[in-house]
Amino acid sequence: MRKILFSIVALVSCVSLVSAHTSLIKGNHVPANNQQDVVIKTEKVAGNVYVLFGQGGNIGVSVGKDGILMIDDQFERFADKIKAALKELGSDKPRFLFNTHWHGDHTGSNTVFGADSIIIAHQNVRTRLSTPNSGGREFKPLAPVGLPMITYDKGLSVHFNGEEVRAVHYPGGHTDGDTVLFFTTSNVVHLGDNFFAGRFPFVDINSGGSVEGLAKNIADLIKTIPSDAKLIPGHGPVSTVNDLKIYHQTIVETTSIVREKMKTKSLEDIKKEGLPEKYKSWSWNFINTDRWIETIYNSYSTAKK
Repeated sequence: MRKILFSIVALVSCVSLVSAHTSLIKGNHVPANNQQDVVIKTEKVAGNVYVLFGQGGNIGVSVGKDGILMIDDQFERFADKIKAALKELGSDKPRFLFNTHWHGDHTGSNTVFGADSIIIAHQNVRTRLSTPNSGGREFKPLAPVGLPMITYDKGLSVHFNGEEVRAVHYPGGHTDGDTVLFFTTSNVVHLGDNFFAGRFPFVDINSGGSVEGLAKNIADLIKTIPSDAKLIPGHGPVSTVNDLKIYHQTIVETTSIVREKMKTKSLEDIKKEGLPEKYKSWSWNFINTDRWIETIYNSYSTAKK
């Protein structure tokens, strides 16, 4: 009975995130029909940088004499609560808003904040946010006010609150439009959904993501990020570079296990065998072990075509 209930929860979670309007991250998740229970929690990270936890992707915030710079904005239904939290930090009207990628749990409030903020993102994010049925799913394009005004290919910098905030595009990992934000003086990095802290990642193959690309990007980031930096993941608590290394090791090891079995076994057989017990804690209500195995299988099967 417990297995049946777990399967139902996983299926509901899958449908929600595939529609790009819900995030069901363990530790952050509050059911959509209990919106009144969502609390936006503010935590100081380091230097000028704070993080807001709510329902959806973690929001990074730079606070200082130049005003507010925000990274991602969760869902429109929580925009007023996000504004209230921002006002406590200085202003509910950020001057700049970065989108780390296009998914709705990171861009859902764009149309609210876009009235007062300059939205910045990779060019693929603007393309997907303005394209019907992007990523192989039903999607209504955002109104122009919610679209990125400034876009880039490889990256750009905003000099704000006494430091360089450097945006760098890491292609073909979580999606095809992923940006990592480096706060160069505060020594903080916002990784967006390149990093699901302590959990199997969601790789959106239909939006240009791949398991191989994600593993490569994380390996490159580990070489780039200062060892003592504080990391804001797309979902989960503020983390360290060591946490990121463990995350990368888990992706590499589980991928290797699945790819070896792909030589002689079907997807269903691999799922039945599962993964070693040491990875049990990485399974969660959206990307459980079966879903992660399937993601690896599909990612490498697609790469062969």
